[in-house]
Amino acid sequence: MLWAIIWDIIGSGYEKYNITHEDFDLFYANSAFSDDTVLTVAVADALMNNKDLVATLQEYTRNYPNRGYGTNYFEWVQKGQTWPYNSFGNGSAMRVSPVGWMFNSLEDTLERAKKTAEVTHNHPDAIKGAQAIASAIFLARTGKSKEEIKRYIEDTFGYELDFDYYEFKKTYEFDSTCNGTVPQAIVCFLISKGYEDAIRKAVALGGDSDTIACMAWSIAEAFYKEIPLYIIENARTYFDDKIRTIVDTFREKYVLPKLV
Repeated sequence: MLWAIIWDIIGSGYEKYNITHEDFDLFYANSAFSDDTVLTVAVADALMNNKDLVATLQEYTRNYPNRGYGTNYFEWVQKGQTWPYNSFGNGSAMRVSPVGWMFNSLEDTLERAKKTAEVTHNHPDAIKGAQAIASAIFLARTGKSKEEIKRYIEDTFGYELDFDYYEFKKTYEFDSTCNGTVPQAIVCFLISKGYEDAIRKAVALGGDSDTIACMAWSIAEAFYKEIPLYIIENARTYFDDKIRTIVDTFREKYVLPKLV
């Protein structure tokens, strides 16, 4: 989960500039956490502390305004609406990473991912996107190889993961749907050679770079196991006390014991 938030911070600085090269500074003046971080932490808080998810998402959004929320989602919050609005956007997948760590079976992971998605994003594509990211995290943290993860995602969700990254990015445009970002994020993870390589590929793909980075690195965190200390220390400077507390508590309870 921490990686998802770190890469949201890094990707957010480049989202509007459509960086296409992989040689860029990881942190710079315009870096900040966006809606991806706020809603990922909200999901973690709700699940970890048995809170109502709808109320928690809306509370966090009101407490952290102006973080780049989608129009339909923000309207849902402003109205205090408690029913979903059939979105197929990638909001369901970018906030789901805590689910991939919390449960001890793939079946439970898939079911809980569905539940976290459908409170807002109840379109089948959005549920599929959330389940794909959560299950990839589960498989990665339980020792599956990249090929096994790839095969499972393709067979279960029907995503095409064999496209050539470098050819694809020549014509890739901004897309905030699950179908237009989830397989791309998974490929960025699959072709990566390490931590920084994965984030650089996710950002350099262009488009909705903070969310693609958030999803790609939520899987990478589970697969590569260790996070370079200098990146953690830089990222933590962007957190306030509330977010820092939830992140630290979640990692101590669910992530670190599972890496031993």
